[in-house]
Amino acid sequence: MARILIVEDEAALRDSLERLLKRAGHVVESCADLTCARARLSTPSLELILTDLRLGDESGLDLVDAAHAQCPAARLVMMTAFGSVELAVEAMRRGADDFVEKPFRAEALLARLERLLEPARLGREVVRLSRENQYLRDELGSAEKEDDAIVGEADATRRLRELVVRVAPTTASVLVRGETGTGKELVARRIHALSDRAQGPFVAVNCSAIAEGLVESELFGHEKGAFTGADRRRLGRFEVADGGTLFLDEIGDLAPNLQVKLLRVLQERTFERVGGSTTVETDVRIIGATNRDLEAALQDGRFRSDLYYRLNVVRIDVPPLRERREDIPGLAALFLERYGRRADGSLPRLSAAAQAALQAHDWPGNVRELENVIHRATILCRDDVIEAEDVAPQAGAASAEAPGAGSVPETDLRAVLARVERDLIGRALRESGGNLTAAGRALGVERNLLRYKLRKHGLR
Repeated sequence: MARILIVEDEAALRDSLERLLKRAGHVVESCADLTCARARLSTPSLELILTDLRLGDESGLDLVDAAHAQCPAARLVMMTAFGSVELAVEAMRRGADDFVEKPFRAEALLARLERLLEPARLGREVVRLSRENQYLRDELGSAEKEDDAIVGEADATRRLRELVVRVAPTTASVLVRGETGTGKELVARRIHALSDRAQGPFVAVNCSAIAEGLVESELFGHEKGAFTGADRRRLGRFEVADGGTLFLDEIGDLAPNLQVKLLRVLQERTFERVGGSTTVETDVRIIGATNRDLEAALQDGRFRSDLYYRLNVVRIDVPPLRERREDIPGLAALFLERYGRRADGSLPRLSAAAQAALQAHDWPGNVRELENVIHRATILCRDDVIEAEDVAPQAGAASAEAPGAGSVPETDLRAVLARVERDLIGRALRESGGNLTAAGRALGVERNLLRYKLRKHGLR
């Protein structure tokens, strides 16, 4: 949390910035002119000033000198829709810490401000000690509270944690390999959290989930007018992640022309936005991930060898869940805590038969599949005990079929989904005693949508 002063004469933008920064947890004051701003410079513990360059007939540059005289510890960021190199140089010469052009993306602005607000006293030694402390907690097996903790006691999982701790403090690019659902992004987040970049942004991009024609703009941004619909400049993920970590999931799906551009960024740390000629510098750590056989892609020319070796400085293989079954109880307990906590604070427990069913399954969907199974089981269990039939349909153990299931061809996807939806709604209604609000909350849907589903399935 930081105390921030916004100086902007455009009311709509001023209000928008104030809401954005307050949602980010900061204490925010705002002014529309220099007279108000100068009066607020004496605010105790003021840490950052975000000011427009043009304030009616006044200039935000005039605020720089006053700010340095009255609150020299405060960082100052200049905003303008009339940016130029000369203005940027002048602002920096007079003491501004950063310079951003309108329009800007909210997440990019927040990332830039967070880097400026990093306390100067948080030096490298403190970060190192914090990282070593985390390592010791891991080694002692204490319960980790972070969302990016790697849970499990299998030998393969222990080796994975140890490798992450060794790799995190370095600047090396990392290539994470593993099947879908094994937790490749979790590994990347853990590396970021234990690195010197932990205070910077972690930006994740799924290369296969973006339309091919939009990947370049998504990664590198574009200038206004670069293509039809580009009505303003847009910052790419490399700029948003500046000072932090960029996680490129499914990197094996990148088109050849984008592989060339990515290689240049890795080599030179520079790029150009789509439709632009200005060279942009970036300071990001790249972590790539794939479930593909990149070596085979190298052989048939679908993936560049020079890019492969740039990315594959350190390779981390995430083992599938079937090869580390000792982790299943701990992961199941984690997901029960995440999804099963009742209003009175109690948690359902897995029966011996349910635990055996989980251990017997091969988990083709890996940890993600296990998470979905436990989530569903917390909804379906009748009492405080999760039985084998609550997990068996997904875990592949024997269980009684749902009523009427025998009449539904398993190849009819819509019919199967409708049956599952009807069964889930019916179970939620029974458990809530017919209370629509409670049933909707358990299912994660709004009351009106639940009413529509009741009519659709003929339920009362």
